Amino acid sequence: MSVRVARAARAWARSVSGRRGSSNWPRPPPAAVDVAALLREATAADGGSQDAKAAAGRREPGQCSVLLFPGQGSQVVGMGRGLLRYPRVRELYDAARRVLGYDLLELSLRGPQEALDRTVHCQPAVFVASLAAVEKLHHLQPAVIENCVAAAGFSVGEFAALVFAGAMEFSEGLYAVKVRAEAMQEASEAAPSGMLSVLGQRQSRFAVACLEAQEHCRTQGIESPVCEALQFLQKNSSKYHFRRTKMLPVSGGFHTSLMEPAVEPLAQVLKAIDVKKPLVSVHSNVDGNKYMHARHIQKLLLQQLVSPVKWEQTMHAIYERRKGTAFPQTFEVGPGKQLGTILKSCNLQAWRSYSHVEVLEADEDPEQPL
Repeated sequence: MSVRVARAARAWARSVSGRRGSSNWPRPPPAAVDVAALLREATAADGGSQDAKAAAGRREPGQCSVLLFPGQGSQVVGMGRGLLRYPRVRELYDAARRVLGYDLLELSLRGPQEALDRTVHCQPAVFVASLAAVEKLHHLQPAVIENCVAAAGFSVGEFAALVFAGAMEFSEGLYAVKVRAEAMQEASEAAPSGMLSVLGQRQSRFAVACLEAQEHCRTQGIESPVCEALQFLQKNSSKYHFRRTKMLPVSGGFHTSLMEPAVEPLAQVLKAIDVKKPLVSVHSNVDGNKYMHARHIQKLLLQQLVSPVKWEQTMHAIYERRKGTAFPQTFEVGPGKQLGTILKSCNLQAWRSYSHVEVLEADEDPEQPL
């Protein structure tokens, strides 16, 4: 087992069992973090032993794994149903109920979809479902967790990736997501907006498309052109050589300057959280690079709110390698397969080693590999 991953497992175990007593972050209701560890501590050799270090050094690229955590827009009623048979998943949802003040599991399983789609609900729902999916993956294929070398999350998924990597405790991460979601919901209601997902190709003209969408709205006398501009882009997608466009089920223009009012509330929470350097490499949405230290995380999580998610750059950073070098196994942990679709477009060879951890229906034998 990798030394750093063994340590990351122990860090996450401590995070969800609430053993860090010195943190002074704004706390959820009492007993909100009194749950068992989600990752079993390493039972092999001592994490600091030379044998463990040598084993990590001998690991082949094809034996390594990468975890991808989805973001808002992947939520669907029923998510979590395929996870409840696995150890400690219900305890995780019980902890979330105490942090959030409502029954997240009930909302995730039964909806209604309109309520689940609200930013204040779907961000915590995707965050918890993704980490619960990690527990399922660990139960079915423990070596995947032990051999993880990198993680990345799309938007709110980045918080789940950081919790997985031991950079923050589960309860702290969920509380930060709660505050972030509430602030983003408020900002989106203040300025009507939306988001359009665009899958491009080499000849796509993104910059020209955006400029012409803005100009079109000006000629129509539209003062706040965000939503109308999105409709223009969708209608004229072939003109700009877009492969596919899709309106996302989100309530606002996230990762733009429209989210500026949400920065300060999240900043206050992140200042109080005991953020640590990830023990597994986590790549930032802002530039695709690895986080280097705790202050780096706190700074870029704020910048992420008002900056485009550079997911394609992140994929290139994770999967770039010499010709002939094997690709790691990739697992999308959480609802939906959108990140797998993007990976296929960015790097077909890497995608060939991609799997999705199902969160909807528990239709597989829990003792069989994914």
